[in-house]
Amino acid sequence: MNANDLFAAAPDLVKKWSTASFAINAALDPVLTHLVKIRASQINACANCINMHAAEARAEGETEQRIYLLSAWREAPCYSARERAALAWTEALTGLSDGPLDPRERESLVEHFSREEQVKLTLLINIINGWNRIAVGFGLFMDPAEAKTAARAAA
Repeated sequence: MNANDLFAAAPDLVKKWSTASFAINAALDPVLTHLVKIRASQINACANCINMHAAEARAEGETEQRIYLLSAWREAPCYSARERAALAWTEALTGLSDGPLDPRERESLVEHFSREEQVKLTLLINIINGWNRIAVGFGLFMDPAEAKTAARAAA
């Protein structure tokens, strides 16, 4: 199945999903949004989303170093405390089936994000995990430009 097939198979729901996705993606700082989307996609082994979101991050000025080091962010000194809190929350929610949440992750989230931002970040993590499952489940792999075209068509 390609992206066009996906959109054609359930156009109303995919359009609503895409609309929600765009709104959620726009709710937080783009730098943070890209880091979260790439990290969740790494955990979920979603090649499509890693490729797409790394390309988007580069286009918006993210450095190669920070993109490459995301899988080892705990050891890399190039991320802020706020980014670290978001990445820890991303890992915790993406890996819920691995066991209970560590209370320190929620404490760090509360320390660095307002209540509204906590909800926005949690929605972002949920939406990227959903896209990962769609892409992996249907074996999607698109050029980032093709993905933008499909997204615009769905909007």
